[in-house]
Amino acid sequence: MMKHVRVLFTALPLICASGCASVNSTLPSGDAAYKILPAPAADSAGREDYKIGPLDVLSVNVFQEPDLSFKELQVDASGNVLFPLIGDVRAAGKSARELSTEMGGRLSGYLVNPQVSVIVASSVSQQVTVEGNVTQPGIYDIAGPTTLLRALAQAKSPTRVARLDQVVIFRTVNGQRLGAVFDVRKIRVGAAPDPELRGGDVVVVGFSAVKGAFRDFLTTAPFFSVFRPF
Repeated sequence: MMKHVRVLFTALPLICASGCASVNSTLPSGDAAYKILPAPAADSAGREDYKIGPLDVLSVNVFQEPDLSFKELQVDASGNVLFPLIGDVRAAGKSARELSTEMGGRLSGYLVNPQVSVIVASSVSQQVTVEGNVTQPGIYDIAGPTTLLRALAQAKSPTRVARLDQVVIFRTVNGQRLGAVFDVRKIRVGAAPDPELRGGDVVVVGFSAVKGAFRDFLTTAPFFSVFRPF
């Protein structure tokens, strides 16, 4: 058994050389990461409007027109809503404000100066994927502004062998796939901002090879053999 212990400790430097390296040296980290995927804006003016998606539920109110007002109007799977008088309206990819303006413009052919208000009553299109070394990897719904720490909490937190300084967020913007590396240890103690997530983001928590080696060793090696007197 002691021979196996020596082998393990001899191999640890090699494990660290491979397993402790960056997840991807080409991905930005530190301050550069926040330029790609910023922290939440301090005020609502700096926050990007939520984009409506398929199967979202909208609340539509046309001022002084109860027959054209709906508490719940679901966007269909193709991203459209069917509305009286004007038929199908493309909703997916637009903000509530943009959709309000478009619907008001189309209703102007039937009403005098229509005032339309659209609110996203519930969102099912906003989801983030959390994978890698977390307790419960999976796809999670997010409602409203969500940060990296909140997404990790939904996945029941990183495992004991997670590489907390190697947590990657991937995002697709205008058809281009972006990625950045964040240090959860610094975020937890307030030394770094907690980046904001958007629907469609993928979070990957890295693996510490050294921690993994110790975990595997301690779960298979009897303690009385390791610490026996000699």
